[in-house]
Amino acid sequence: MPTNVNPTVRRRRLGQELRRLREIKGMTAEEVADRLLVSQSKISRLENGRRSISQRDVRDLCGVYEVADHRVVDSLMQMAKDSRQQGWWHAFGDIPYSVYIGLETDAESLRVYEPQIVPGLLQTRSYAEALITGALPEAPPSDIEKRVNVRARRQDRVNAPEHPLRLWAVIDESALRRLVGGKQVMLAQLEHLVEQSKLPHVTVQVLPFEMGAHPGINGQYAILEFPDAADSSVVYIEGVTSDLYLEKANDVQRYSVMYEHLRAQALNVDQTREFIGDIAKGYTR
Repeated sequence: MPTNVNPTVRRRRLGQELRRLREIKGMTAEEVADRLLVSQSKISRLENGRRSISQRDVRDLCGVYEVADHRVVDSLMQMAKDSRQQGWWHAFGDIPYSVYIGLETDAESLRVYEPQIVPGLLQTRSYAEALITGALPEAPPSDIEKRVNVRARRQDRVNAPEHPLRLWAVIDESALRRLVGGKQVMLAQLEHLVEQSKLPHVTVQVLPFEMGAHPGINGQYAILEFPDAADSSVVYIEGVTSDLYLEKANDVQRYSVMYEHLRAQALNVDQTREFIGDIAKGYTR
């Protein structure tokens, strides 16, 4: 497990606690916003952990909620201070999906379905570079390199010698047949995918075309789970201009059930390795 303070997770925990205090008080977010002369959207963003929260915000909210125990206030203030620290990803500059990286860094397990590409945590550097270059044709080379380096840094969680991320990936056949970077790049990528699938904490399954329609037909998503019971699971859906994070228990349950159906319809581990190997042979000709 990461030993450093993760600001993203701290914000989530703090937001959940502030929401709990508001609900105990029996107040709506609108009522709290009116008391503090701020927008309702600010209160919502503070509670869902998407916005950095200051110690002053915590103090003001605790005042509205009439929190009498100074130890509770001090604890929340410390969480606010921790949440404003920078994670390792900030060293790379502005990263559009930094919230997701923060969650992934602290996650215990990740279940991902990818319909178009090899999952980022299992990509080779050459594949990632070709993929990002194709996806962002107007991005300067420096931006491409930054994104590739961030992706490589994220992979440390998979390859960590202690407490690695438990990864389960269901990949559509189209991701294996899409020629990204040329035949040699694809060959190396598929060989790498097979090798990574042999790690005890990594499971890879392919969903072949012949399975037809399936629960993941609407697109990519990932389910992150955390070691601390206080941190609820999150469903992450990547978008072009914005991302979606679902944390309600019903939403997470629905996507989890969908994922179970995907795993049941996909090839098993041994069949998957053989299937990937057969496709890889096509890139040697």
